[in-house]
Amino acid sequence: MTTTAAQKSNDANPALGLDIEKVRADFPAMSVEVHGKPLVFLDSGASAQKPHAVIDTMRRVYESEYANVHRGAYYLSERATALYEGARDTLRDFLNARDRKEIIFTRNATESINLVAHAWGRSTLKPGDEIIISEMEHHSNIVPWQMLRDEKDLVLKIAPISDDGEFLMDAFKALLTDRTKLVAITHTSNVLGTITPAKEIARLAHDAGAKVLFDGAQAAVHMPVDVQDIDCDFYAITGHKLYGPSGIGVLYGKEELLDAMPPFMGGGDMISSVSFEKSTWAPLPAKFEAGTPAIVQAIGLAAAVDYVTGIGFDAIAAHEHDLLNYTTQKLASVKDLRLIGTAPNKAAVVSFELGKIHAHDVSTIIDRAGVAIRAGHHCAEPLMDRMGVAATARASFGLYNTRQDADTLVEALETVQEIFG
Repeated sequence: MTTTAAQKSNDANPALGLDIEKVRADFPAMSVEVHGKPLVFLDSGASAQKPHAVIDTMRRVYESEYANVHRGAYYLSERATALYEGARDTLRDFLNARDRKEIIFTRNATESINLVAHAWGRSTLKPGDEIIISEMEHHSNIVPWQMLRDEKDLVLKIAPISDDGEFLMDAFKALLTDRTKLVAITHTSNVLGTITPAKEIARLAHDAGAKVLFDGAQAAVHMPVDVQDIDCDFYAITGHKLYGPSGIGVLYGKEELLDAMPPFMGGGDMISSVSFEKSTWAPLPAKFEAGTPAIVQAIGLAAAVDYVTGIGFDAIAAHEHDLLNYTTQKLASVKDLRLIGTAPNKAAVVSFELGKIHAHDVSTIIDRAGVAIRAGHHCAEPLMDRMGVAATARASFGLYNTRQDADTLVEALETVQEIFG
């Protein structure tokens, strides 16, 4: 593993545990200019920028270590296979899975959730069975369950949230019945930043006899995730939000569940034997990884995991918590700005309305100041309806952001107000 500038200087800022300038030097995008202004990238919740550690690793593999995996009896294939399977071990450790067989590489968290819906849901659920999701889910944790509901005549229940975006545990508990077979909840909301009490949700769901899936696409970026401690049955993450490449994600599943599930897709590498009469399946994890996998992307994701764990989540969390508090205080002075999502336990995500100005106009105008934010429904239309808004502007922070970024955001928003009078 390559030692980065950030990892060499964790003690440079004792208050936060990381030297932000050294961190920023690890990310080429932090030196980019847009419209003649330094880039202020506040859209990491959609997709984070990539450090040299990831870019250089992927370049090296493509240049001198690339071949298809699991099949070649020659050096490059054996080397690529070792790196690819080593990435699986890295992700096993990152999520604290019990066994490497419980780590399935997918394209993203969306595919991970769909894998569970198709392979577990179709083979397990029966008419009248219940699935519980929440009001703050991303579309990727709504649509697959709606499709399954309509196909198998299931019941889809919606756990409510408070006006400030907090997950309401008592209301959730009241939804659980002996017909509840799955609870599928976000661990961290991509819009509100709300961090849900995953361990308690899992305990209550299991007490009711249900399995539990967490959408961890946002959570795994901001805090350590221990799937054994949470005791979830499935956990989905995506690489591109975790400072890694796009096109790679992970599904964690308990071994006994994955073993009992039929394959998600058929093809090469997921079989034990094939004849025109029948096929038999390879053991885990290959059973769920049909075809040539995203080899270099998986290795790049492992490099990203090494990078963030090398810095340490304590340092990252302290830095992001400081940014969240500072930005929230600064935004309080912006006229007609209303925050959407103020739960006490949340990640560094700030969604807001700016008077009657449409979020798309806000985003377009502040882009001229070099500030990149998200605008729209953020793939969470039901949540927009719940909060009574058509769209929000969203600033989502990464470990490379600074208080100066927050200041620039506020100045740009004040310019928007001046333009609209």
